[in-house]
Amino acid sequence: MRFTLPDIPSIDDAALLAQLQHKLDRKTAPLGALGALALLARQIGQILGSLQPRLREPQLLVFAADHGIAARGVSAYPSDVTWQMVGNFLAGGAAVSVLARQHGITQTVVDCGVRRDFAPAEGLLIRKIAHGTADSSLGPAMDAGQCERALVNGMQIVRALPGNALLLGEMGIGNTSAATLLVAQLTGIKMVDVVGAGTGLDAQGLLHKAAVLREALAANVRAAEPLQALAAFGGFEIATMVGAVLQAASERRVIVVDGFIAGSAVLVATQLAPAALQRCVFAHRSDERGHARLLQWLGVQPLLDLGLRLGEGSGAALAWPLLQSACLILDEMASFESAGVSDKSPGFSTPA
Repeated sequence: MRFTLPDIPSIDDAALLAQLQHKLDRKTAPLGALGALALLARQIGQILGSLQPRLREPQLLVFAADHGIAARGVSAYPSDVTWQMVGNFLAGGAAVSVLARQHGITQTVVDCGVRRDFAPAEGLLIRKIAHGTADSSLGPAMDAGQCERALVNGMQIVRALPGNALLLGEMGIGNTSAATLLVAQLTGIKMVDVVGAGTGLDAQGLLHKAAVLREALAANVRAAEPLQALAAFGGFEIATMVGAVLQAASERRVIVVDGFIAGSAVLVATQLAPAALQRCVFAHRSDERGHARLLQWLGVQPLLDLGLRLGEGSGAALAWPLLQSACLILDEMASFESAGVSDKSPGFSTPA
């Protein structure tokens, strides 16, 4: 199956938006007092096309793969951590696993290209393209065919999932390097303003990482288009995530975006289909240096800012109850009329 960009039209609906805003404005609260929660409720209502949006069977996908560039020492941890953490996810011991269990979110791990072969296990999908990407500091991390297969895999995975909400997670030693390169290449933000500590590099390690990433940019200077950049810098988990985002957007699922790596996948997806951004709720601002710059470039506001730098989908799982609360406020919070509560006095104005 070849990759075909799905139809992702705008969800702008002036009549629905006006109805949602009126419903929120009549809640038993001072006008605007619900702040960002009201904005979130309005966005979910628009995505799902309903004045009474219901979030059903949330699915958290943890996309996992290895990166050839990790051999250049761009991470504080060895590549073996990728496959070891896959085992931790499946055993329920990772942070995101704990949070998914707490909030009733179904977690599925997708092996997109881990340098380890896994036995079949509950909660694991094997969609391995190869045992890790090539080293992008020497040339493209993947060829066009591998990139296409990863995109198709992501679309097929989401197509088979129940529910109307997708939470994005990832695991892959070296993937902050891939995300940094994608962001620098596709936004024009200087790489030195995006590169961060990843798994915890010290100052010297960060300088080395930046030098290696400059080599990768130079080795792939012609990768100007979104899919060219995706193939050039990787990784298999990011490319699979791009396909998942596009499919979820085409189905008008609510997409909960975790941190920097998930954000880089959304960046690629929205360069291909700008309206996909309308379906995305950005869970948090991570402590990874480039994330704030990426959020600013996309023009979006995250729900949380907890100084996280973990990935996995942990921030998305933490933000999930806010989405549930927003829906309940929209649906169950009384209006002034239904509660018999007096509204602001007609003609009232704040004294000078």
